[in-house]
Amino acid sequence: MDLPLILLAALVATASPGPAIIAIAGTSMTSGRRAGLSVASGVTAGSWMWSVMAAFGLGAVMLSHVWLFETIRIAGAGYLLFLALKSARAALRRGSMEITRKHVPSLRRAFGNGLALHLTNPKAILFFGSLFSLGVPPGSTWEHLATIIAAVGLQSELVFHGYALLFSSPHMVRVYSRFRRAFEAVFACVFGAAGLRILTARVDA
Repeated sequence: MDLPLILLAALVATASPGPAIIAIAGTSMTSGRRAGLSVASGVTAGSWMWSVMAAFGLGAVMLSHVWLFETIRIAGAGYLLFLALKSARAALRRGSMEITRKHVPSLRRAFGNGLALHLTNPKAILFFGSLFSLGVPPGSTWEHLATIIAAVGLQSELVFHGYALLFSSPHMVRVYSRFRRAFEAVFACVFGAAGLRILTARVDA
């Protein structure tokens, strides 16, 4: 078991910009640090869940049953397109950040948003499925699997919550307040592009 290589692959997958990072950054800048950390916690919980399920072979089961994977793919694409629509409407709305802060979500709802985003992300299934099928030697003991789950999970905690702390800093909030509509337009494009890409992807049986 090459744990450093596994952690490097997981770091590239989690730290690279994508829908989860955009959601954490956007919530942190618009709704404050607590809401951003709650979204990050939801995304992290999703990572833990996919990691555990992949370790027990559920990722391989989903990839071998295309209809199940397709259901999650369509749901994930729909959720991303919904987020794109929300960001586009915010980009078109005139006014300062104080106006948008009237719609700060509860911490429970922010956590649920992050969890839903990651559980409906087909890339998470593909990543964790390949991680445990290719990165873990056959016949690995449960101690090895537990070590990988814990290491990848803790690394994800640091990355996602680190992004929340970064983008909720006063400097980033001031930048967002100045360029709010441009930020929301970028968010809309990222969510929309990711949703369309997932929706138009094809998975071979």
